[in-house]
Amino acid sequence: MKYDVVVIGGGPAGILAAGAAGNRGRSTLLLEKNEKLGKKLFITGKGRCNITNSAEFDEFMKNLPQNSKFFYSAFRGFSNQELIALLNQLGLRTKVERGGRVFPESDKSSDVIKALEKYLAAGNVSVRLQSKLKDISAEDGRITDVTLENGEVIQCSSVILCTGGMSYPQTGSTGEGYGFAGKLGHTVSPLLPSLVPLVTKEDHVKALQGLSLKNVAVKAVVDGKTVYEDFGEMLFTHFGLTGPIILSTSFFIVEPVRKGRIVKVLIDLKPALSEEELDKRLLRDFEKNYNKQFKNALDELLPQKMIPVVVSLSGINEAKEVHQITKAERKNLVKLLKGFECTVIDTRPLSEAIVTSGGISLKEINPKTMESKLVKGLYFAGEIMDLDAFTGGFNLQIAFSTGYAAGMDA
Repeated sequence: MKYDVVVIGGGPAGILAAGAAGNRGRSTLLLEKNEKLGKKLFITGKGRCNITNSAEFDEFMKNLPQNSKFFYSAFRGFSNQELIALLNQLGLRTKVERGGRVFPESDKSSDVIKALEKYLAAGNVSVRLQSKLKDISAEDGRITDVTLENGEVIQCSSVILCTGGMSYPQTGSTGEGYGFAGKLGHTVSPLLPSLVPLVTKEDHVKALQGLSLKNVAVKAVVDGKTVYEDFGEMLFTHFGLTGPIILSTSFFIVEPVRKGRIVKVLIDLKPALSEEELDKRLLRDFEKNYNKQFKNALDELLPQKMIPVVVSLSGINEAKEVHQITKAERKNLVKLLKGFECTVIDTRPLSEAIVTSGGISLKEINPKTMESKLVKGLYFAGEIMDLDAFTGGFNLQIAFSTGYAAGMDA
């Protein structure tokens, strides 16, 4: 059996790579070890599939905090707008939601997969499911063939590795691609969880399990220095913190946490108010509840679940009548509400991260074509490379754009 191009991995990067190669007339085989294509795509965006983000070029690149320059050419060659146009041509209607997030109009990730399967069919791509790779062979610095676990050898001139990272291993992202790349001489930078929930020290955080906060601001502080700020939605869990702004925050603190540095997340529960304005708001609330006990005077200010925690942390006696609360006590309460402190002691494991940070060194990959600089005919696309971004559809666009770039050159 012989093909021009063999693509390993049927996720978003692999499907785009195979489709692009096939649609330009290359005989293409897509190998997927799972029983269906796009297994990880099915669960993205809570099953709705956050396909991409509608942000303009400059804004898009701001959401790739590291190595964004590497991505310039791939994005210019196949942008978010071109992806949306392609999916529309394939019969998928899309919509833009808060923060520029792009979803299928149907809210069904399965519809995205169906559209992408049409793209493969249009390019006459051969798809083989439940087919696991055993080896990639090269001679004189050039790809020659691949061997499957069943012993079958498939000759080819190009291989595109799209095996993903190590997050969500139940979808097939178990990291074997790094081994194949390493055997062919490539460097793999340390693999860390990115966009991952945070484990915190304080018992009061656990007491807030299940509480979702909207329109709050967070600040990540490492050894007393602010490294990141964000605004939006978050959630308290039995182990600590999660939710969109926490996942983005994790990008900047995974490494410091691993190194044992002092990492704190400060939550501003009332970001729309300055300390002075919040103090005035408290005075008004206290005047309205003049004879009430402190524990019963915060109903209009905070979610019910948060009140006992804030009361306890404030140091103010819960039974104290609000008209007896001193100015100093009130000022401390303001500081607590503007900087609710959580000490980060760990992250959840890589298997629970949305994406894997680290991977194949970008210094060894041509940014225009995604071809290896070490082995002719070897290409990479998607999460296997040391390239990742914030939440909001940016990581999927990386997969689609780099897959397309590889498929157009292989």
